[in-house]
Amino acid sequence: MKKIHLILTLLLFLQLSAQETPNVAQWQEDLRFIQKTIHKDYSFLFVKITKQDFDTQVEALFNDIPNLQEHEIRVGLARMISLFKYGHTQIPYRTTAKSGILPINLYHFNDGVYIEGVHKDQKRTLGAKVLKIGDMPIGKALELIYPVVPVENEQYFKAYGLRFLLSPEVLHAQRVIPELSERVTLTLEKEGKVFTHIFKTIDVEKKPKAFNFTVPTEEWLTARNTVTTPLYLKHLEDKLFYFEYLEDINTLYVRQSSVFDDDNETLNQFYNRLFDCIDTHRIEKLVYDVRLNGGGNNYNNLPLLKGIMARPKINKSGNFFFIIGRDTFSACQNLTNEISKYTEAILVGEPTSENINFYGDTRPVVLPNSKITAYLSYLWWQDKPALENAKWTAPSIPVTMSFDEYIKSQDPVLEAALTFDVQDFKPRPIEYITDLYISGKTQKLAEELPKMIQDPRYDFCDFETELNKKGNLLLQSGRMPEVRASIQVFSMILQLFPNSASTYKNLGEAYIMIQDAQKAREMLKKAISLDPHGKIGLAATKLLSEIDKL
Repeated sequence: MKKIHLILTLLLFLQLSAQETPNVAQWQEDLRFIQKTIHKDYSFLFVKITKQDFDTQVEALFNDIPNLQEHEIRVGLARMISLFKYGHTQIPYRTTAKSGILPINLYHFNDGVYIEGVHKDQKRTLGAKVLKIGDMPIGKALELIYPVVPVENEQYFKAYGLRFLLSPEVLHAQRVIPELSERVTLTLEKEGKVFTHIFKTIDVEKKPKAFNFTVPTEEWLTARNTVTTPLYLKHLEDKLFYFEYLEDINTLYVRQSSVFDDDNETLNQFYNRLFDCIDTHRIEKLVYDVRLNGGGNNYNNLPLLKGIMARPKINKSGNFFFIIGRDTFSACQNLTNEISKYTEAILVGEPTSENINFYGDTRPVVLPNSKITAYLSYLWWQDKPALENAKWTAPSIPVTMSFDEYIKSQDPVLEAALTFDVQDFKPRPIEYITDLYISGKTQKLAEELPKMIQDPRYDFCDFETELNKKGNLLLQSGRMPEVRASIQVFSMILQLFPNSASTYKNLGEAYIMIQDAQKAREMLKKAISLDPHGKIGLAATKLLSEIDKL
């Protein structure tokens, strides 16, 4: 009897297993289901890709499905959702790493991709620079996996994309490696020696999670010298937020790595303790570090913002530094928007991994046959005017980190905040220039602007693009005084950037609006000559055809 029961149980298990793996028609049905769902209920997501381009790529995958293995189809579905390029809108990483991952942690430093952490069994590879995945150079491998990652911007890819290199299923589906295998060979460089090492996969759940860095355990090792721990890595395993008073330099350092409440303390309680410390100690500088903050509940941001704005001794340029980075995302992007908009903070570090305005907050959409869940964003978060939107928030003091600095437990980002000389520095250069223009201080503007463009402290600012935005704001009003003012702005930009195709195009458009056909032709032809095959050149060509209608 027991034997019969065992056989029946086994048959039932096999039957269920067979049902869990869709056939070709069912996979294609799943693809059509998500395609129709997006068009019907999420068409607003067609911002960075057109409906036509999306449908073209869906059709290509649909036709490929009969020739693909199961993991290639899963990766293909993830690729389709990633076309929207909003980090929240995705098929989860675990869906594309179902069969396991390599037992390493990678980090992209400013001098390359390194093995920052490993399982203890792979100790000889710890701290090695990655040169190849299989036979593929690391740069090309990154390029090939890029379409699978829901990249909001390049920082998002650095923060969340490298883990896709650890999945053999992704590596094979994207043709980084020729065959699917649980063993992948990497070519590495360490201490001047180049060697290869074969890594065998582990279950994805066995890799510890710690904000893209490895917290050392009995099983996992970090390349960093752990004799000392930099402030941004302290308490990673037990606290989402903490602060430390640096009494010798009258500075309060704060690390907030989530916008969710901690199990042991709410954010509101933490803020109360924080401001009590500021009010009762001699604090001349506040350094607020959110470089590891991937988001949470942005309704938790308001008490922090109000508390800082209520304390003018801290909320002044040179006294308040706000550290951002590649992990700054979601609700922490909202916080960054609010901090940059309402306070005098100077932003330090790397750009954020989120657009300034973005689609967030997802709904799960379960595919009918495979039961794969796609998460589709439905809420548009717009903290700043549309003309101020950008692919990320850039720091006023850009700082990155080398692998050598990391392994020595140095923190060049914090060091830059603590030592920066703010004398004559304008953390918001475009606002400063705009104020000079509006107040009619043309002579000072003519003196200041060229110097700021040449000053390496302002390398973070794309003056050409940002000034064109200001000119376009005047141009798009359609009112003749503002249109004529835009001509002044665009002409000033050309004095500073004489080969700016976009400025010539904008100037041509302005001359069309004031019905100066001769000048318009001259400007548009110049734009076309500078960008004959690009988007600007094509837009200028289209405008040129409109002149005949004047």
